[in-house]
Amino acid sequence: MVIIGTLFFVFGFVTWLNGSLIPFLKIVCELNEFQALLVTFAFYIAYVVMALPMSMLLNRIGYKNGMVAGLGIMAVGAVLFIPAAQTSYYGLFLIALFTLGTGLTILQTASNPYIVCIGPRESAAFRISIMGLVNKGAGFVVPLVFTAVILTGMDQFTPAALAALSDTEKAGRIAELSNRLVVPYVYMTIALVVLMAFVKFSPLPEPELENDTVAAGTQSQTSVLHFPQLVLGVVALFVYVGVEVIAGDTIGLYGQNLNVANFGALTSYTMAFMVLGYLVGVSCIPKYLSQSQALQGSAIFGMLFTLGVMFGSAESHQLSAVLFGWLGVPTVPDTIVFLALLGFANALVWPAVWPLALEGLGKFTATASALLIMGIAGGALLPLVYGYFAHSSGDSQLAYWVMLPCYAFILFYAFKGHKIRQW
Repeated sequence: MVIIGTLFFVFGFVTWLNGSLIPFLKIVCELNEFQALLVTFAFYIAYVVMALPMSMLLNRIGYKNGMVAGLGIMAVGAVLFIPAAQTSYYGLFLIALFTLGTGLTILQTASNPYIVCIGPRESAAFRISIMGLVNKGAGFVVPLVFTAVILTGMDQFTPAALAALSDTEKAGRIAELSNRLVVPYVYMTIALVVLMAFVKFSPLPEPELENDTVAAGTQSQTSVLHFPQLVLGVVALFVYVGVEVIAGDTIGLYGQNLNVANFGALTSYTMAFMVLGYLVGVSCIPKYLSQSQALQGSAIFGMLFTLGVMFGSAESHQLSAVLFGWLGVPTVPDTIVFLALLGFANALVWPAVWPLALEGLGKFTATASALLIMGIAGGALLPLVYGYFAHSSGDSQLAYWVMLPCYAFILFYAFKGHKIRQW
């Protein structure tokens, strides 16, 4: 768990950097809202394109060597950021993000079954919640570090400030901002190479997933697609990752639209509430809450907070003053607080869906894990749907309605979907 926890920190570090990269690249590459959200598309679409090839690679070289390969691919992605930053070419940024996503695909496909299968299934959500704490802890720290290192002195890069410059001066100033990425990604590359060596020489055993027995009554099922709890679980993860990415990665863009001073660090607000949600999971599952009950609560809170984002005040800071302003944390408009609170609602969805979807799959567990990982594609597509409605309607606040049907499906899976055993 310590080794896998280290990898989950890496997942969080790389994944939640996107929330800060989006408004940054919007300035550097002069993008509109829809174009900026191609960052999430390029990163998360890798999970769809590469999940099954990566699962086949795992079967050939083993889970441990697969993790080493995944870290190596991520190191290549981090290196690609250096020429991308030096040229400010958006296409190269997207290729680098796709490469990082490919490396993460093999890491996620390999590591999640470990956590589910190393102990009792009824407490799997507890173990995944611990991994989530590590993952979102990284997600909390990264935007703060990114803002401190990269996004200092952003007043000189506002649309008004850039419009006042000549074309030559503007190009020079944007190039200066873009080049700030070079040193952090050099350090990231070094860290990934060191982690490769750490995993390679660690005593991590191969999981014996193929020796699991299939649950009684399912011996006749010859394909993972014969298990409704799995297929519906993939859909649940698809919509969940979509709303998680919308809450974590568009909050900075939305804050930028509202002229919030610390917009680059707003992803940390979402991650902080997500960490709080994982703490609830660690302390309450399975002692006080079953995995399905945790999922039910997550869906209901998600719908309520989404309505808060859509219809709350974009001027009042009252909610943040009550929740955390007294701690000295900068206050933000109420709608941003509701968007951040979605982190709390989302926290227990991933930990609850995995064990519910894998229940009774036995020898199909490894292939099923690859399909569940493909559900991460929701993070590629649903933010683009939000970006389309936000851009076309000119109302980025009401465009958050796209999350309501997603939470409705999660609610269905929590009450009914995970219990279905035959189509």
